[in-house]
Amino acid sequence: MQKVKLNILGLSVSQTQSGAYALVLAEENGERRIPIIIGPVEAQAIAIQLEGLKPPRPLTHDLFKNLATAFDIVISEVVIYKLEEGIFYSELICENDGRQIRIDSRTSDAVALALRFRCPIYTTEEILKKAGIVLDLELDSGEQHRPLEKTNRPRSEYENYTLAELNDLLNDAINNEDYERASKVRDEIRRRKK
Repeated sequence: MQKVKLNILGLSVSQTQSGAYALVLAEENGERRIPIIIGPVEAQAIAIQLEGLKPPRPLTHDLFKNLATAFDIVISEVVIYKLEEGIFYSELICENDGRQIRIDSRTSDAVALALRFRCPIYTTEEILKKAGIVLDLELDSGEQHRPLEKTNRPRSEYENYTLAELNDLLNDAINNEDYERASKVRDEIRRRKK
């Protein structure tokens, strides 16, 4: 099986399923993208890591990483190996004491763990042929490509707050483990700093 390396392009609200998100993975040396529909909890676990947010207590994927690390288990890579009836199947390639162990995983969990272990994500050419799409993004001259989560940004519900108020809201959201809100507030802070 020839593996193709994928990078995380971004997360966006799903246009096809209410309350769901699209995780978009992009082949590293090509133009094809794989959109994977995931739930809000899984999207939150991925977004927290992508954004570098530090929850006050470990979330499930953080707990898994802490447990694996305590027993000298490393996830060396994630492989999305099958696509059947619209469902992507993945496995974690783990290493412990020179042994390689493969563990079945939901793709959303595998990606969340890949981020925490800083390991590569792969798929097969066959899956890219089945599910890969090429996004035709025409950008105005001078406009740079931005992650999907930033494109077509609706007006922020936080735009009328001062920067000091936004920082207070961000801290409150993190302390209350409301990471979706924290992400939105952080986006507004970043937008203003540009």
